[in-house]
Amino acid sequence: MDFIVNLRTFLAVARLGSFSAAAREAGTVPSVVSKRVSQLEHMCRAQLFERSTRGLELTSVGRTCQQKFSELLSEIEATIEAGPARNRLSEQLRIKCPTTMSVMHFSDIFCDFQIAHPGVRIDLNLVDRSVNPIEEGYDIAIGALPATYPQVHETALCSLPRKLVAAPSYFEGRPMPKHPSDLNRLDGLVFRASGSTWSLVGPAGEVAVEVNAVFSATDTRILRHAAERGLGVALIAEPLTREALASGQLIELLPEWRVPDLYLKAMVPERRMQSRAVRLLLDALVAATQPVAPWDRA
Repeated sequence: MDFIVNLRTFLAVARLGSFSAAAREAGTVPSVVSKRVSQLEHMCRAQLFERSTRGLELTSVGRTCQQKFSELLSEIEATIEAGPARNRLSEQLRIKCPTTMSVMHFSDIFCDFQIAHPGVRIDLNLVDRSVNPIEEGYDIAIGALPATYPQVHETALCSLPRKLVAAPSYFEGRPMPKHPSDLNRLDGLVFRASGSTWSLVGPAGEVAVEVNAVFSATDTRILRHAAERGLGVALIAEPLTREALASGQLIELLPEWRVPDLYLKAMVPERRMQSRAVRLLLDALVAATQPVAPWDRA
């Protein structure tokens, strides 16, 4: 049992980058974490971390062990799960989901899942960027950015339409844009993870323009609010714009140009697809997003 605890401790330190952070996560003290890692190093007969004033870095042996130990721990947990109590799920799932998506649409999915499976412990992290679930230790990473990663299984959920919007007051004394190239002379309200290059599709094809980012944020609700206050032009998820467009707080820009949809997906390390809890939660996510997206349901 100590070996398994030491494995989990090593993987937490590798993921979080420090003994103190791993200790906080485990509810213990850094000296205990350091001792567990030292015991594992003694067993491996190799140094797993370089310790310096700059912090901790994995050695070459440590990087190899990180992948191997992660796979080994998953196999051990899967074996335990398949034992006498296999009909009752008992597992911890570490999940990444964008902030706005979690608050507005996905929190009920996770709550309903835990009600149905009370033995599953959910650790939900609100992160508004693309992450490699293997490197950052997630069982499921939900997102809409197009990045892909090796040895990661992707489950398609639903499309996420977007609109280009601004407040009518922003164009008092300014000409309205007639072409995407006009956007670079306006103030851009930018979602940090997707960057300041915006693409739109028209009759002649796709046009990409670099906007002047005067305000960036990791939460699109903040960008919508900034747009409503007349701070500039925002490219945000269409469901977030509906009420403001209907009330006249926002107007759509360049409606004859189409903003390419993003596609929401759930990314899972291939080795974690063996987990029954992971598979069941993926099924719940698909059921909640297909064939009708959650923001289009009554």
